[in-house]
Amino acid sequence: MFRSLKTILLLSLCLVLLGSAAAEAAINHTVQRGETVWLISQQYGSSVAAISKANNLANASLIYPGQVLVIPNKHRVAPGETLWLISQRYGSTVAAIAGASGVTNTALIYPGQILTIPGEGSSAPAPSSPIINISAAERDLLARLVRAEAGGEPYLGQVAVAATVLNRVKDPRYPNTVSGVIYQISGGYYQYCPVQNGTINLPATQTAINATNDALNGYDPSLGATGFYNPSKTTNQWVRSQPVTTVIGNHIFFR
Repeated sequence: MFRSLKTILLLSLCLVLLGSAAAEAAINHTVQRGETVWLISQQYGSSVAAISKANNLANASLIYPGQVLVIPNKHRVAPGETLWLISQRYGSTVAAIAGASGVTNTALIYPGQILTIPGEGSSAPAPSSPIINISAAERDLLARLVRAEAGGEPYLGQVAVAATVLNRVKDPRYPNTVSGVIYQISGGYYQYCPVQNGTINLPATQTAINATNDALNGYDPSLGATGFYNPSKTTNQWVRSQPVTTVIGNHIFFR
């Protein structure tokens, strides 16, 4: 009885672990008359070696019409999917998939589009390092700011808020560190309300952490903005006079 119960518990644990693992990216292709593995690899932006390995092809020259081949590290976009949802499915990031797939506007993908999911055998590797190297403490600080400033905003807006801070770090008009930007006081005014009211000290949500990581990996939905504001919550005429880069949710982003 005890041994049976133990076995059931172990099997349950295995199922939980399997369910939490990132999915493996792949799509199927039915071979048409006249096609070769090389032609198919070119169609999907893959390689002969990757397709041969995924399908255990001893001879890449021997395929036949009607044969179903697995194309590894590829995903066909379904209706309603976003890059964020796809990145979460495969344990990747928006920036990595966009870079590997040649997507320039991460908000614009369409059903049926073939995306490359970076990984073993993919034709384009994921970025190996963030665009700005910051400490774990500053990464947490940035995520806490994102949570405080944009916790109720769409995910795209949360990434954009993080990106504006990083854009300031790179801009000579602002301090050159994340903490310097966030805690900056200019003309007697805090640059970010959460610093003044203390909400910057609340722990970051997992969504804010994910958004921060995507921004650090180069994803910038703000389109190069260095600031943002909610028009219903500010009367500051200076920010209202700045060039607008985009609008996401309740925030207007400016450069």
